[in-house]
Amino acid sequence: MTNKIDYTALRAQTMGAANEEEAVTVNTRALIDKVLARYSGEWTVLRELLQNAADASASKVAIKFETLPSSTVPVPQGSDSAALLKHSLLHHTLKRLLVSNNGQPFGTHDWSRLKRIAEGNPDETKIGAFGVGFYSVFADCEEPFVSSGREAMAFYWKGNSLFTRRLQLPESQSSNETSFVLDYRNTSSPVPGLLSLCQFLASSLTFVGLQCIELWLDDWRLLLLNKVAAPCHDVRMSRDLEPKTSEGLMMVTNVTREMAQLDAKWLNIIGWKPKTSSGTVFNAGQSSAMRGTPSGQSLRSFFSRLAVGPNSVAAEKAKEDKALQEAISEDLVGESKATVFLHVNTGTIRTSVSQSFSQELERATKKPPPKSTKIAILTSSYDESAASVSSVSGKASKTTDIFASVLPSNSGRIFIGFPTHQTTGLSAHISAPSVIPTVERESIDLNARWVRTWNMEMLRAAGIICRVAWSGEMDNVRDKLSQTLADGGRSKIGKKHIVSVLPEAIHLLNTFTFRESTPSSNVAALVEEAFWTCNKKASIDILSSCGVLPSQDVRLAVEDLSFVEGIPVLPETLVEQASGFVKRLTDYGVVTEITISDIKKELEAKALTANQLIQFLSWLGHKARINDVDSAMIQSLLNVAVANINDDDTEQSKVLVLGNVRHFINPSRIPAEMPVPPNTMPFKFTKSLSKPELDALGWEDLQLVPWLRWLMENTGGRGDLSERHDLSQVVEFACLVLPVISKQWEGLSNSSKATVVELISPRTVMPTKLGMRKPSEAYFPSVKLFDDLPVISGLHSVKDKVLTAFGVRKTIELGVVFARLMATSADSKEGSESLQVRWSHVDLINYLSSVRNDIPPDDIKRLKSTPLCPAEDGHAGKGTSRRYLVSELFEPTDELRSLKLPLLQWPGLYRPANAEGRFLSSLGLRALPSPQELIEIMASAGAAGEFPLRDHALRYYITHHHSHGYGNHNNASITTPFLPLQGADPKKLVTPAQCFTNEEAGILGFDILRKDLHAHALKFGVQPDPPIAECINRLIKNPPQSKRNARDVFGYFAGRLGEIGGQHVATLGEAKIVPVPARSATNIDYPVEKLENVRYLPPRVCFLGDGEKYAEIFDYVDFGQQANLFLLKCGSKHEPSTLELAQLAVREPAHVFTAFQSSERYLQLLRALAESWPALRKDKVLVKDMKKAPFLLAYKEMPSNARKAEQNKRQEADPFDDYDDEDDPGIRTWQLASASQTVIMDDLISYNLFKGNLLAAPWEETLENFYISLGAPMLADLVEEQYRFGNVVQDQRSATKLQKRVHERSRLFLHDSPRDTIKHDAKWLEKHLTVVAVRSISLTKTLKGHQLSHSESTSAAVSYEKQGKPALLYITDGSYDLFQVSQALLPLLLSRPKPEKAMMFEMLLGTDLLKLRARGYNVERILRQKQAEARIAEEQRQKQLEEEQKEIKEREVAWRHHQAQHAAKVQDQVIMPGLFPDSPDRSIAGHSSQANTPEDDRSLRRPRGIFSEITKRLGFDDTRRHSSQLSINGSIAGRSSNGTQDDQLAPPPYAQGDTQQQNLVVKHAAPPETATAPHHLQQNLVNAIQASRAHNSTTIVTQPAVNVVKETHSYCDARPGQNITYFADSSSGIKIFLSNSIVDRNKFMAENSSALNAFASILLDCASVFALARDTVHIFYDEIGSTVAFNKQRALFCNYRYFENLHLPDVQQGSRADALVYWFVVLCHELAHNLVADHSADHSYYTEQLVIRYFASVAAKTAQRSTGDVSAAAPPSGSLQLRQRIPRSMLDVE
Repeated sequence: MTNKIDYTALRAQTMGAANEEEAVTVNTRALIDKVLARYSGEWTVLRELLQNAADASASKVAIKFETLPSSTVPVPQGSDSAALLKHSLLHHTLKRLLVSNNGQPFGTHDWSRLKRIAEGNPDETKIGAFGVGFYSVFADCEEPFVSSGREAMAFYWKGNSLFTRRLQLPESQSSNETSFVLDYRNTSSPVPGLLSLCQFLASSLTFVGLQCIELWLDDWRLLLLNKVAAPCHDVRMSRDLEPKTSEGLMMVTNVTREMAQLDAKWLNIIGWKPKTSSGTVFNAGQSSAMRGTPSGQSLRSFFSRLAVGPNSVAAEKAKEDKALQEAISEDLVGESKATVFLHVNTGTIRTSVSQSFSQELERATKKPPPKSTKIAILTSSYDESAASVSSVSGKASKTTDIFASVLPSNSGRIFIGFPTHQTTGLSAHISAPSVIPTVERESIDLNARWVRTWNMEMLRAAGIICRVAWSGEMDNVRDKLSQTLADGGRSKIGKKHIVSVLPEAIHLLNTFTFRESTPSSNVAALVEEAFWTCNKKASIDILSSCGVLPSQDVRLAVEDLSFVEGIPVLPETLVEQASGFVKRLTDYGVVTEITISDIKKELEAKALTANQLIQFLSWLGHKARINDVDSAMIQSLLNVAVANINDDDTEQSKVLVLGNVRHFINPSRIPAEMPVPPNTMPFKFTKSLSKPELDALGWEDLQLVPWLRWLMENTGGRGDLSERHDLSQVVEFACLVLPVISKQWEGLSNSSKATVVELISPRTVMPTKLGMRKPSEAYFPSVKLFDDLPVISGLHSVKDKVLTAFGVRKTIELGVVFARLMATSADSKEGSESLQVRWSHVDLINYLSSVRNDIPPDDIKRLKSTPLCPAEDGHAGKGTSRRYLVSELFEPTDELRSLKLPLLQWPGLYRPANAEGRFLSSLGLRALPSPQELIEIMASAGAAGEFPLRDHALRYYITHHHSHGYGNHNNASITTPFLPLQGADPKKLVTPAQCFTNEEAGILGFDILRKDLHAHALKFGVQPDPPIAECINRLIKNPPQSKRNARDVFGYFAGRLGEIGGQHVATLGEAKIVPVPARSATNIDYPVEKLENVRYLPPRVCFLGDGEKYAEIFDYVDFGQQANLFLLKCGSKHEPSTLELAQLAVREPAHVFTAFQSSERYLQLLRALAESWPALRKDKVLVKDMKKAPFLLAYKEMPSNARKAEQNKRQEADPFDDYDDEDDPGIRTWQLASASQTVIMDDLISYNLFKGNLLAAPWEETLENFYISLGAPMLADLVEEQYRFGNVVQDQRSATKLQKRVHERSRLFLHDSPRDTIKHDAKWLEKHLTVVAVRSISLTKTLKGHQLSHSESTSAAVSYEKQGKPALLYITDGSYDLFQVSQALLPLLLSRPKPEKAMMFEMLLGTDLLKLRARGYNVERILRQKQAEARIAEEQRQKQLEEEQKEIKEREVAWRHHQAQHAAKVQDQVIMPGLFPDSPDRSIAGHSSQANTPEDDRSLRRPRGIFSEITKRLGFDDTRRHSSQLSINGSIAGRSSNGTQDDQLAPPPYAQGDTQQQNLVVKHAAPPETATAPHHLQQNLVNAIQASRAHNSTTIVTQPAVNVVKETHSYCDARPGQNITYFADSSSGIKIFLSNSIVDRNKFMAENSSALNAFASILLDCASVFALARDTVHIFYDEIGSTVAFNKQRALFCNYRYFENLHLPDVQQGSRADALVYWFVVLCHELAHNLVADHSADHSYYTEQLVIRYFASVAAKTAQRSTGDVSAAAPPSGSLQLRQRIPRSMLDVE
């Protein structure tokens, strides 16, 4: 933007221009719609109307929903009010909302503001500000109505402009109440959610000035709310409080507190939750009406159904809800009650704003800011909540929480008269009527500059009031504590006193805990900021353990500090349950945590008890461990802390100075019950502390050495140690201390061990059986060789190594032992024997086993390597002279002895389990031979012929296989042959891997184990069968030579199918192992022994069985069931697969076709392929070949020569003649072809035309689908069809009839068709199909690619171009063929139509419904629908006629009674003119009727009374020449602008168009001398009405006529002519005729459809008065002419042009009375023509009598219409439909 423009000067130049100024226009409807778009909250309409009531100082508001009954669900019978109310709630729809209040009636300014948008209430004390709230009623109501005082105002629309009309009400209709009447625009809305609505009304009553709200549903009062307030009192404002807001615009001058009580009484049905058909539960009356349906509830129930896992709490709640619902269902109309108490603190605010600020604010809100305003804070104290809960009663009380939104729970709301969507952030409602909301009143405006400042200051003032309310509540808590102390006579507050007020304090803290507000978080931030900062001191009263104190004196104990209970702290329960408020206390620095100084001060004040000492040490140790306090501070606290504790020994109290403590006890080192030095803290005070915590206190772990030294130094009565703790004297104490030393011995250092030994060794600390001894004088308990040794006793848990270290002796020297044993032996034997003779190997083993554990390892090695023991010499009990190593010998058992093994010589019974046996085992004595040793025994014995020894070794091996662990031996590694074979040389031995147990394996040449060993084969490692791979190799190398051999070999393999893997199958499948006879052999049987004429094939190419189907092209074999299983495993099959068949057919089609020698067999092959097409199509390569290969079988039908000649001859004579060739079918030849060369015969007619040039697929659905999948074209796609249509005929009745028939019968036709075969259903036809009748239809068919064509005439064709466009069915007028119609429609209905479907559809179209029903078709629905429509209309009409006849009979009885009294006068009764032949007056007419003149007759028949002027005003007085004419002003004359002079004359209003009566001269009867019988007259009127008939012709053409009436010489009865044609039906079924002079009838109907339907509604209402049939009344329209209505052969016609000009505007505005009366009189006039043809005095007489007789009914109907209690006959706006005939101009016809 390089050029600078002075826009100020440019604007001044524009304003100074002389051009004409233009006002800005507003689209009122669009403006209101855009305003309503801002009102997205629920119950917006009720909120605005309740606000208006509050602004009008009303005390009571009544809300009433009026409903309409359901048209489908009947009202329940009986007088059960609960059932009626339930029915209304579930099935009625909303009709009207009526809201009334008893406030001040509207004044002049109120009425003016009501019809002005955006002109709010200028009163700054009122809530209304923007002037758009009232217009929220247009969300559901089109034309609201307001009545207040003596005036009323109605709103109505003209186009997009809104207008009003006011009315001054008479005294009888005026009222002190103000009522808003809102008729719902959509009368299909269900009853709104009652519980949600009641909760909204309860919350609405909270802050507004209303005292009572009632909710009604029709005549049921559902809810009654009452509010009562107690007198208020002032709340003390602290001196430290700053009452001004931060910007100084507002100041809190006073705060008062009051108690309010809300009482609710409601019907139980509000809490009722009926069940749907699916079993789910919904709230009663739940709907979206009045924008009042919360979607959260349905979402919660939807997501709760998706919850996974059991929930016992939810199940219990569901069970309880079910029980409550059952109780409610028993008494739906019963009442429940509830009461809630409100605690309201109201602050008075004085505002102080500048003049400029006030002006800006007034510009935004259309009212100046108030000088003073109020803000109220609603909270619920603990006592009030408990009282509210206890005051609920009734069955529905538990399930229906009416006051759910009244008391704030988690977060309150901002009330600007009524609750908004803005939350406060704390559990309190804030009512601020002077807060400026957004236009939709759902949130606070914090965007506009001046408004934002005002609202922020208002919120700050609310925070100050909250602080004052807090102080008042805390004063109440303080007073309660004081009263409790006074009642108990106590002066000091204890824990129980605090507990008594703690719930109330927690409730208070949670109430004033601020959270984030929504949708604007600034609201809570501003209120909270003012709450915490409005005090001059950073302090707030708070409940502590010492009562209510200022916060600077209260501390927060973040941990357990009960050892300093004198410090005032916040109670732990309060901190936990009101954590949010406590966090704010610490965040703002109002309350601090307990400091070290506070604790030190408390410790200095008093000594700790034992429990407090434990708590103190735990706390201090934890702090020290986490470095919260330094070491200096720790020592400082310990130095000032003392504790009074009990001494464990003396049980006396003693003082423990914590500053002298240096050590602590570790019970894992020193038991806690042991005595400790004075500088050590007893364990009972430190057991809850961890070692890091004790270390952090500066204390050390008491070690074993210092403790032991202290014990040793204080023995003998020295020091503070008691006598029972003397280690050198008391055995029991020694037995306690020595195990402690033993337990810690491993953890001591060498120096510490030496110190301990030094302390222990010289002292008598070892308890023995001979008393206390020094360690060096004591022996281990295991030393039992002599009885006089001091053996240790009582030290069971002391380790041997510790005793050894102390010097305790464990063993006696072996030399000494041997010396004493040898000496004993020498003394007992003769001196001549040597020691070696007396000392045997048995004695040596006995001694060594007794001291086994004391023998050094080196001695054990020497014993193992020295030959000590002899072996048996073959005689039991004798030994060899040779000595063996113990490891070379076996245990002396009989079992081993039979195996000839070297055994230990042992006298007596040898026991392996005793000490000697175990010792020998440790030296290497063997208990059993190894597997290899046994194998060697078996092998050598077998080779040497020692078969008993071999068999014994075998049995030993088998018997001890598991017990001796021989199964762990690797048999596969055995290379020594030792196993005998079955049927072989006994000396022939093999290894386990060289033989098998399955004798069938011998057929392949394998060795078999001896049969008696088969059961134990696995123990030797012998397998049942040889490896399958080796078997397969032998089979391939040597295949079977005959069928018998093959049966045996394949049978063996069949038993091992599970071992044949995939690789084996692949190998066998390709190996030539199957013997089959050669095809050239004369005998095809398998050879039994001979090898000639046999060939071998792989199993994959062989098939099993006899091959009945495909033996000519595949090889089949059969070796028996067992052997065939093996071949199946190898790839053989019973029959070839479809894939193999397909591959063969594609590869060699000619061969296969020739081998089959039958087209039927080849077709069977193709059928099999077709059925398997889903699997075949997966092979892409095969499918590609199948599409190209000529393997498909097709036929060509060749006509005979004679048939061709005849056809050519007839074709030359008549090119359009269809030649019937059914008698000469021709010759059908089969041949192979590809898919592209074959066609699918989907058009039989086209096929008959071109079949000599086509290769057709077989006429089977399965094969056709198969051919199509391979690419075969449809015949219909190869034939091009061209239609030529003649002109559209004028009379489309045949088309209309056929269209109705097609729509009706298509449902029957498609009923049993599969869904996937239907292209378009019956509904689609009804919407898109149109039938048109034309003069002619010609069809030309051309076969693509063959230059062949055929032309013919047809009677039906369909034109359908593309999806979404209408389909046109053309038929020839009056001569169409239903079969051709069916053929034309089938492509629209079915995806692949069949010829038999066309014949079926033709039968359905041409057969009567009753016949179809007789044939089994379900046509009951169609018949019932037609019968029901006719029956309902006829029943209503007959009912009215029966009432008429009943009344006539009653009047006849009364008349005859009167006639009996006046017989003379009855004889003079004259015949009434125009009587019907069956009229009762015929039988009683008298001769005196000839006495009077026609003039007298006319004078007697002239109307009198209140209706005497009706016919005159409407033009029905026939006493003058033009008395029957109705003058119509020039403004409502014809539509034509070129009117003639005749048009300016007053046209006659009625013309009687009966051509049969045009020349009829009315014969006047003589006037009667007496009154006509009333029942006779009424019967004549009824006969006149019943004489009306429907007009059956589509046109009316009559010429004008004049009939001379002889009553007067100057009167002519003129009848204008008519030229009209039937064109359409109204939505209610009345026929509409239009003048033939109208050029564009479609345009006329489009412009006047709504008005025509309204006129039809008026006429039907009038006809219902007479009980006329609907089809007797017609509508016509002519552009010029004077006819208002006419009677054509007793069919009644009424002119729409007069209705349009006279009554249409009023009817569109809702006023129907004038139109009803006018056209009622018109129909009376025309019905009179059923009795009298001409406009004579007789005609006027009967017209008047009809008016008199039925005017009461029309007046009642008019009254009902005015009150809206009857349903309109005309359809609602937007649903008007005219059933028109399709004109020719709408069709594309050639």
